[in-house]
Amino acid sequence: MSALRLFMVAGEASGDLLAREVVQAIRRETDDVEFAGIGGQELASVGIHSPFDISSLSILGFAEGIRAYGTVVKLADAAADAIVAFKPDAVVLVDSWGFMLRVAQRVRTRAPEIKLIKLIGPQVWATRPGRAKTLAQTVDYLLCMHDMEVPYYEPYGLPTTVIGNPALSRNRPGDGQRFRTARGMAQDEKICLVLPGSRRSELAKVAPALLEAAKLVSGAVPGVRVIVSPSGNMAEAFDEAFPDVSGWAEVLPAPEERY
Repeated sequence: MSALRLFMVAGEASGDLLAREVVQAIRRETDDVEFAGIGGQELASVGIHSPFDISSLSILGFAEGIRAYGTVVKLADAAADAIVAFKPDAVVLVDSWGFMLRVAQRVRTRAPEIKLIKLIGPQVWATRPGRAKTLAQTVDYLLCMHDMEVPYYEPYGLPTTVIGNPALSRNRPGDGQRFRTARGMAQDEKICLVLPGSRRSELAKVAPALLEAAKLVSGAVPGVRVIVSPSGNMAEAFDEAFPDVSGWAEVLPAPEERY
């Protein structure tokens, strides 16, 4: 019997992390699965290297989405090409509604025998419930986070399994005393933590305001320590965009250090 072939597709940093966790979980159960995929540094860390850079798929806001439409379509075509060439038994499409929908539609048209699994559905319980029908017409199976999502898909016959919120499995107790001791801080020293985001657009449009606010806090609150913790996939881009921040704040080189 030949090995199962799975193709993982992640379009953003959060999806890349989740895709990597799925791969690791499957490998703990069996070594009889062959993987390929599209993603970022998280999937690359488990040996799955993307044929193209996914950073341009991290889109913030409606206007940016309009400007990026051509890129999204082009990359959806490239993703479908890679999937069809790999000939997987199934494709796991992680989050990123707009991009994944286009990829799924292309694969469904070109290779209908490939099973399509959506990991994390659109927030139909909050907005645009019509997306439930669209998804049911496009994929074969949904792995969603909440029980309340299931009734939206039942009328359309989409098989659904509730897996809970994957972020909860990553929760771990921090060690504030160790963190402060390692930095020569008093245990009661105030900290202002800045999380600049995991998208290039967030670094460009949101991070400057966050950093300016943190600088104001630093000047207004005596004894406060400003600590900036960029997302792992944006650490290098952050350093390039804000080279002077280390002069007035501490920049953590890896997200794990914030614990």
